[in-house]
Amino acid sequence: MEFVPHPYQADAIERIEDHEKYGLFLDMGLGKTVITLTAVQQLIDDFAVEKVLIIAPKSVAESTWQDEASKWEHISLRFSTVLGTANQRIKALHTDADCYVINRENVVWLCEYYKYRMPFDMLIVDESTSFKNPSSKRFRALRKTLPRFRRAIILTGTPTPNTLNDLWAQMYIIDRGEALGKTVTGFRNYYLAADLYDRDTGRVYRYKPRNKQAEKELYARISPKVFSLKASDYIKLPPRLDNIVKVVLPKQAKDLYHKLEEELVLEFVAQGQKVTASTAAALSNKLLQLANGGLYTKTKDVIKVHTAKLDALSEIVEANSGKNILVFYSYRFDLEALQERFPDAAVLQGAGEMRKWNCGQLPMLLAHPASSAYGLNLQAGGHIIVWYGLTWSLELYQQANARLFRQGQDKPVIVHHLVAAGTMDADVMSALRKKASGQNALLEAVKGTIKRYEERVNAK
Repeated sequence: MEFVPHPYQADAIERIEDHEKYGLFLDMGLGKTVITLTAVQQLIDDFAVEKVLIIAPKSVAESTWQDEASKWEHISLRFSTVLGTANQRIKALHTDADCYVINRENVVWLCEYYKYRMPFDMLIVDESTSFKNPSSKRFRALRKTLPRFRRAIILTGTPTPNTLNDLWAQMYIIDRGEALGKTVTGFRNYYLAADLYDRDTGRVYRYKPRNKQAEKELYARISPKVFSLKASDYIKLPPRLDNIVKVVLPKQAKDLYHKLEEELVLEFVAQGQKVTASTAAALSNKLLQLANGGLYTKTKDVIKVHTAKLDALSEIVEANSGKNILVFYSYRFDLEALQERFPDAAVLQGAGEMRKWNCGQLPMLLAHPASSAYGLNLQAGGHIIVWYGLTWSLELYQQANARLFRQGQDKPVIVHHLVAAGTMDADVMSALRKKASGQNALLEAVKGTIKRYEERVNAK
């Protein structure tokens, strides 16, 4: 296929070629992959680059870069996919190629294998937000190797999914602290202030700009090093229709939900626990499990409680006979229940299922948003999404929906959300509609649950 770049794509390609260290902060669907591949092809043809390391989410590393390259006649790059067992990865590293694609989970292994002396001269980090935490092992390992790369590119559509605090580590990958400082502590002290924190421990959960001047200066510091565009300015997509499907739990399940809610809140109150991110997540997780239809015991067994969401999904399938449906689930028991109810459904595990879906061969594709939200092009296979289980992560939610709602989609995308009435589902849905920060929304929802319980107790 011949590649005729849009003006903004031609501009982005030129910027990558002209800047040794650069970031593409492009909205989902604007073609970050083909832009980057075109620039890499030109750099290799000009003998400016010899070996490229591409770090990506596992599902993207498996096929997205390779498949995208094969689509365009101007791309002749040779790929080696560094996945599988340690021996398979080592063999792939010693295969003659231009681009070596590895998943982010194996970055520490890769750095240790080469004793931090990487043989690549160009680094591409796809979905750089996965390196936003400067304390993570993957960032600290990669940080040691950065001087070995002559060129570095970071790609993401959501550079600040939670707060501006997420920018420091990503920018460090391309300039080693030149724009935002050598340390994350110095960056925070200069540009940010605590917005949500625990007064007892001092732990900060969310940051905000220190003031308007600091925010303005931050953007001015990074602007020469990044290219940022919104998809809405350049792509005219068919409409997206969001639909909330109210799921009414049977009385027995609803009674059990209220009993569990009371027990969990009582445990909080009795022990005088603080509502922190971890404790809130534990409480929320139990309630969301039950809303979906099951409950994990302490021994990891599953108690089946209801099939209300399965029944609701069955109605959606029946109403859309002959149309392919992408279903996002939350828990392992969700997946098992879905496979039992819909035996013809396929699970998105890699390139094979993705290709079958895009060829229209899969009536239902089951996917977990954490493993399928990034980089996968699924718009050719269907236009209906069902959120069987919801996520607190706004970033995962937006990215997962963008698997169908992206450039190349020619039908209106319908996104159904199965929301169990009177449960934590409603809090998650409210947060997503308000585009609230996942962790902050979770904390507020749990605090609200505890407050409502205390009000009920005091009213008796």
